[in-house]
Amino acid sequence: MASVVNVPCNVGSIKGHYYQNYVGLRPLLNKNFVCIHPTNKENSSPRLRFIVRASEKRAESIKKMGLTDAECEAAVVAGNVPEAPPVPPRPAAPAGTPVVPSLPLNRRPRRNRRSPAMRAAFQETNLSPANLVYPLFIHEGEEDTPIGAMPGCYRLGWRHGLIEEVAKARDVGVNSIVLFPKVPDALKSSTGDEAYNENGLVPRAIRLLKDKYPDLVIYTDIALDPYSSDGHDGIVREDGVIMNDETVRQLCKQAVAQACAGADVVSPSDMMDGRVGAIRAALDAEGFSACVYHVIHCKSNINLLGWWRFRSFVVIFTLALLEMYASAFYGPFREALDSNPRFGDKKTYQMNPANYREALIETREDESEGADILLVKPGLPYLDIVRLLRDNSPLPIAAYQVSGEYSMIKAGAVLKMIDEERVMMESLMCLRRAGADIILTYFALQAARSLCGEKR
Repeated sequence: MASVVNVPCNVGSIKGHYYQNYVGLRPLLNKNFVCIHPTNKENSSPRLRFIVRASEKRAESIKKMGLTDAECEAAVVAGNVPEAPPVPPRPAAPAGTPVVPSLPLNRRPRRNRRSPAMRAAFQETNLSPANLVYPLFIHEGEEDTPIGAMPGCYRLGWRHGLIEEVAKARDVGVNSIVLFPKVPDALKSSTGDEAYNENGLVPRAIRLLKDKYPDLVIYTDIALDPYSSDGHDGIVREDGVIMNDETVRQLCKQAVAQACAGADVVSPSDMMDGRVGAIRAALDAEGFSACVYHVIHCKSNINLLGWWRFRSFVVIFTLALLEMYASAFYGPFREALDSNPRFGDKKTYQMNPANYREALIETREDESEGADILLVKPGLPYLDIVRLLRDNSPLPIAAYQVSGEYSMIKAGAVLKMIDEERVMMESLMCLRRAGADIILTYFALQAARSLCGEKR
């Protein structure tokens, strides 16, 4: 039998020691120290309960003889050494194994890999739910609509399904999300004006989420493609050219509208030249400065509740910049948002997948214009770019495991060609190893559950 000590504690007062943030404290791997939620769901208290198990298996205890330390030492000196288990025999090699002299090696790296405890002790890279950002698709409907090309992902109803999905993520330690809207076709236009509608789908969803979960970290996407009748990230001239400076003006309005709604991080993915500095200036002009606290008073129209009220909240505003390549891995995402370009492609503004040094050019411009985070998109096929930015920038680095990467793993698992969970976790660990501080991934909820030891 295991010895169990139940110690109630206020986990909120122990910063940095919430078990779900750490792989090493998950119940699946460490059964001697776990933390569980109280079973009484009516109790809204955030208190958790630590359970410390002395051992799962306990051998027969050795009876004490009642001797003092001096008597024990004297017995050993006199040669009466107490019994202890014998030295275990060396494991035998299988029959037919050749007898060879030991190789003259000064260092054998396998020594540090010989047991789970040793491997865990020397592990260089760790992954926790706190490293994950959960991308969520939202739409105006009440029902959640499955996305065919992304098994397990849905267009969530912004008033119901979104709230429920965020609650599931928070239960396993994922407290950062990024929103992507499926905008009705009737609201799309050639200039994407719906992008900065203060009562549009994204601002409404942000206000609702902040009302329900004030400490939730909300990222938003700054680009015109979900709102454009042309499906491009910018305004399209009649000859097919994407207009740069005019698009940047629209993006500034979009960023301010989302910041006023309560977004914590805006992430421009449009790849227009100069948009970082322009958005930074627009945000600063409205009182949203990086790493400066402001008390902002915004009118919140929560249609679900059917009443108006003023609410105040504290903002630390951050600008995340995407180093975005013109990749073929975005296909399922564009199906999810119904935002495929009506004509042509995005190669005149997104980066060439063949280019490596160009990422440094973009990075240096973004840093000089006021970016707070650098984000590489796609993720796994661009690990070299993640490492390049990590080695050349002091800013936090994020990586986006995009829809194509997600769908490939899901498809391989359905065909029983790979182990879904192991490949999922390995792919996320590789992004961390390459240098990503945070990872945007559609696997966020599934991976966090795995890290916390939950069974699928």
